[in-house]
Amino acid sequence: QVQVVESGGGLVQAGGYLRISCTASGLTFANYAMNWFRQAPGKEREGVSCISWSGGRTDYADSVKGRFTISRDNAKKTLYLQMNSLKPEDTAMYYCAASGSCNDRTVLTTWGQGTQVTVSS
Repeated sequence: QVQVVESGGGLVQAGGYLRISCTASGLTFANYAMNWFRQAPGKEREGVSCISWSGGRTDYADSVKGRFTISRDNAKKTLYLQMNSLKPEDTAMYYCAASGSCNDRTVLTTWGQGTQVTVSS
C-alpha cells in the first residue's frame, strides 16, 4: 500500500524559515519524480515544486522561486522542502505526491494528511 506522510509544518513569522519533510512507503521511491503541492483555504491545490528521480532537475512555481529549495534522499525515501523568507501568502496545507516526471505531474500516490504551514505577518 502506497503511503506518504508529511511533517514539519508549524507557525512562523514572516521572513522566517521552515523545513518540511515527506516520507514514502509502498513504492520504489527512487523511480519517481516527487512534488510538493499546497492548498490555502478557499483556493485550489497548486503545484509548488518538483524534483526528478535523480535530483538532477528541480522546478519551482514563480511565487516561491529563489525562496524554496526542494531536495530528496532516495536512501531514506524522504522528500524535503526548505522554505526561507516565508510570506503570509505561503500559509497553506502542504502535500507531497509522486509523479512519473516533472514534465507530467499526474499524481500517482494517494494524498496524505498534509502538514500545515502558517506564516504570521
